Amino acid sequence: MEKIDNLDRQILGIISQNARIPFKDVAAECGVSRAAIHQRVQRLIELGVIIGSGYHVNPKSLGYRTCTYVGIKLEKGSMYKTVVSQLENIPEVVECHFTTGPYTMLTKVYARDNEHLMDLLNNRMQEIPGVTATETLISLEQSIKKEIPICSRKIINLFSDWYFAGLKFNINTFLI
Repeated sequence: MEKIDNLDRQILGIISQNARIPFKDVAAECGVSRAAIHQRVQRLIELGVIIGSGYHVNPKSLGYRTCTYVGIKLEKGSMYKTVVSQLENIPEVVECHFTTGPYTMLTKVYARDNEHLMDLLNNRMQEIPGVTATETLISLEQSIKKEIPICSRKIINLFSDWYFAGLKFNINTFLI
């Protein structure tokens, strides 16, 4: 992977806070031309660093009031891809991860209510061949949602040194 420099990190820090910000404003904040910002953003997209720039929709506004995490155990781990292809057909399943630990898979599922959730579990997810068990964890509140911090590698190394030395600091003071 190509190296990402401090200007790239500064651009990422700005656009990750507001994907709709005009490139001219990003350019002014970074002290470079609008064309330079456009070229950098295009390069970051091509490199797979930027993977989207859409809007986030609040599921509750669409009637999905129950957010759950469903741990799924499989008959065999090798069935993972087959089960994933079946889960992709369930619109309420919005994330799926291949995991270590007690579950083979962990999914994030939105349901309108508990009755809808029970239907999804009993009649859709648990009916997939290879699924041997599920465990459901209902999220009562999402307390934290953020992107990974964007800062220079030198700062990350400095934070690690400080942390392991037992020094106290506020990371937000240092973020771009």
